[in-house]
Amino acid sequence: MVERTPAERHIYPRTVRFGDVDSQGHVNNVRFLDYLEDARFGMFHIDPYNAGDDPFKGLVVTRHEIDYRRPLGFRAAPVRVETWVTEVRAVRFTLRYEIRDDEGLYVTAMSVMAAYDVERAGPRRLTEGELAHLKRFAAV
Repeated sequence: MVERTPAERHIYPRTVRFGDVDSQGHVNNVRFLDYLEDARFGMFHIDPYNAGDDPFKGLVVTRHEIDYRRPLGFRAAPVRVETWVTEVRAVRFTLRYEIRDDEGLYVTAMSVMAAYDVERAGPRRLTEGELAHLKRFAAV
């Protein structure tokens, strides 16, 4: 599969906290999932398409893949978590991530998300507002 250039990437600066670092001196692999979650939350809640409503209510992660490129240690400067959309379907969509700084790439990752109706306890279709917001970050 050829990775296309995104229309726009959501950039989330993430501080590396001392508690993120394990005894090996680098960010623990599990902590990177927190970095991805923080970036997703930031991306979903910028410029909400319906003020007063909770955009993207009921989204669930159905799959994560993470490729560790090189160790990331504790430091004062934040890293950038860049997020974009590579696929959108009626019920689910795929996000890609890169965790990087000016010195290089630490992690590439992917999440598959699905829309979920909390009241009915089952899948639902993405709303028009959600689709429009996702297309802002969709690869062209």
